[in-house]
Amino acid sequence: MASITIRRLDDRVKAQLQIRAASHGRSMEEEARVILRAGLTAKHAPPLNLAQSIRKYVEPFGGVELDLPAREPIRSFQKLAK
Repeated sequence: MASITIRRLDDRVKAQLQIRAASHGRSMEEEARVILRAGLTAKHAPPLNLAQSIRKYVEPFGGVELDLPAREPIRSFQKLAK
């Protein structure tokens, strides 16, 4: 088994680790191992874009049908200047 040393660990982070370890009935060292193992073995899904995020919440309700108005031609700058 390998060992590592973490230098310059923020005091607040250490305190949070102590609290978390105590709440799980583990030592700080074991809690750090569990956190590292979980972080390195978790499968991360690619981030969703905005449309996918919205669809994820709307689909369980059957989705939404929108009536989109027809697009109009772009105005010319000459008409705006007058």
